[in-house]
Amino acid sequence: MPVADVGDNEHTPESLFVEAEIHKHKIDDATIAVRVFGNGPALVFIHGYPVYGYTWRKLLPALAKEFRCYVVDLPGLGDSDWTSDTDFTFTAQARRLSKLAASLNIEKYSLIAHNTGATIARLLTLMQPERVKKLVIINTELPNHRPPWIEFYQLSARLPFHQAVFRILLKNKWFVRSSMGFGQFYSDKKLFDDRKNLNPYLEPAITSSRRLNGMLGYLRGIDWDVVDKMKVEHKNIRADVLLLWGEDDKTFPVHLGEEMARQFSTNCRFVRISSASLMPQEERPDKVLEHLVPFLSLSEV
Repeated sequence: MPVADVGDNEHTPESLFVEAEIHKHKIDDATIAVRVFGNGPALVFIHGYPVYGYTWRKLLPALAKEFRCYVVDLPGLGDSDWTSDTDFTFTAQARRLSKLAASLNIEKYSLIAHNTGATIARLLTLMQPERVKKLVIINTELPNHRPPWIEFYQLSARLPFHQAVFRILLKNKWFVRSSMGFGQFYSDKKLFDDRKNLNPYLEPAITSSRRLNGMLGYLRGIDWDVVDKMKVEHKNIRADVLLLWGEDDKTFPVHLGEEMARQFSTNCRFVRISSASLMPQEERPDKVLEHLVPFLSLSEV
């Protein structure tokens, strides 16, 4: 499988990701897009909602120097493919990723995951305890906690004309920057002015009915019963765990993240990322890497 070259200093993190070759893998009822960077122990990246693999762009130049980085786009988002019959539930997403690892001949690997992707990563770790060595969780769902507006949007995504309504909202600058939209993405609100940040997530959904349908299908697949059961399942995760949390996030409050960290029975560490909200991997990549690299590099898989 061709691997993207990360040694070219002329590349920005954005161009490095965008120009990387996309590999498609048909798994069950969907086709997963994968971009591969670097060489070394396997590191699988699982994005959250409503973004895609692009969210990891600022971490890849550093991590690809030490790891073979597999950056997936989950079905429903990014460059993956899906149909009206695709199962978007967390369990189905995790099951497909377990089969993807086998398809790629990845015997052992570590996971770095964010938001809904970190719930999927927890399920995957429970499915493959003998394969997953380290698990990095960034701002994610919390048992018995519901982020503002999400359940309302899940209900709305089942109503007539929902696609037209969501497209209107995504075009509205006030909505996008509000707490009802993407306002919790960044602590530094100036980041909303840089088109490299939100635009790659918004434009495809605005201009492509297929991409918008995928985004809404993924949204409907968010399963809160799975999230709530994690309160019991966390203790069964055998991998070493690092939780990195943007401490300004109101979607997943940091104090609840600290409480959740105590549910893990394995070696688990919780780190607050200051001056960051829901997307610390984009807002404070330097701080994320400061904790991420030593954790992953110690006793490499």
